[in-house]
Amino acid sequence: MSFLKRMKEKLMGSSKTEKEELLDQATEEQEVVEHTTTEVVEEIPVESPKIIEPETTEITEDNHQKEVKNKKGFSAFSITEKFKSGLAKTRNSFTSKVNDLVARYRHVDEEFFEELEDLLLQADVGMETVMELTEKLRFEVQRKNIKDTEGIQALISEKLVEIYEQGEEDITELNIQEDDLTVILFVGVNGVGKTTTIGKLAHRFKKQGKNVLLAAGDTFRAGAIDQLQVWGDRVGVEVIKQSEGSDPAAVMYDAIRAAKNRKADILICDTAGRLQNKVNLMNELEKIHRVISREIPSAPHEVLLALDATTGQNALQQAQIFKDATNVTGIVLTKLDGTAKGGIVLAIRNKLHIPVKFVGLGEQMDDLQPFDSERYVYGLFADALDEQIAKAEE
Repeated sequence: MSFLKRMKEKLMGSSKTEKEELLDQATEEQEVVEHTTTEVVEEIPVESPKIIEPETTEITEDNHQKEVKNKKGFSAFSITEKFKSGLAKTRNSFTSKVNDLVARYRHVDEEFFEELEDLLLQADVGMETVMELTEKLRFEVQRKNIKDTEGIQALISEKLVEIYEQGEEDITELNIQEDDLTVILFVGVNGVGKTTTIGKLAHRFKKQGKNVLLAAGDTFRAGAIDQLQVWGDRVGVEVIKQSEGSDPAAVMYDAIRAAKNRKADILICDTAGRLQNKVNLMNELEKIHRVISREIPSAPHEVLLALDATTGQNALQQAQIFKDATNVTGIVLTKLDGTAKGGIVLAIRNKLHIPVKFVGLGEQMDDLQPFDSERYVYGLFADALDEQIAKAEE
């Protein structure tokens, strides 16, 4: 199966086309809402208005296409659309430059590759990844005897996915314990969106029917405990906390005991994000690990590092520090929708060999999505790939 065909079937769905089904379903549900509203107006006399909280499955006029779900949750099409919209800034910046490059160079030659390298570096893809990509492209161009630049973006996309997925197989799924408590430890510097991500992940687990608890382990930053409590109240989960300045390890101990007593499925633990002293950071995280593993020998089951995508190469430096300080099992890349340099995902994978497990694609609760390399690359080149897919079907 060709790369384009495989991408289309995975990302868009292969039945009637999921896009058509979603739009049909949205139209039907909207008609039901409108019909019901009309009946209410005819049968019920005017009375004092009542405020009714919308249910989570309600379809609103502004976002009904995004919120329509099938029985299994978000469809392939709707998830792909989240990646497409979340990577719009990078795509609008990077792809427009690639389009301009393709327009100026009708033929693939060495000057074309040199300019392409510059564009990829500007998108924070990283030097090693850029060199590997252009080497693969040169080989394919020579092997297939490609003379012009038409369709080069599809080839770039294919090779980016290939580079991301090569080597050791990344475990992008969270290590969830089926019949026992799962402990997830979050690390990361202040200001990267760590607390917000914890709240969104708790919301995700709650939707799956899990009993979730949060541990307010960042006892040093002013307002950190209150901020986590706000998220706990918002998503409807209990927050285990102590007073500001308390020992974070003591908070973890209390949280694990509470989680066991309440028969919780998931315990998500926040930690302080101080990088002023690497030794202190390592000692603090080591103590937290020791307390957690003493209560649950196999825990923590995940150590997720939150990185702000808008910081570009600085995120790589932060990741290296935390990788040295503790056993990071995965990365959550926040604010990917807020940067024009979304290529940082590839640099992280190539340089640090830590899997990206989640990405933040917007401000809504459900905009925290499991990372998918093909959807990510599609988000970078959506317009060009859509055009190539359409041509391939003709």
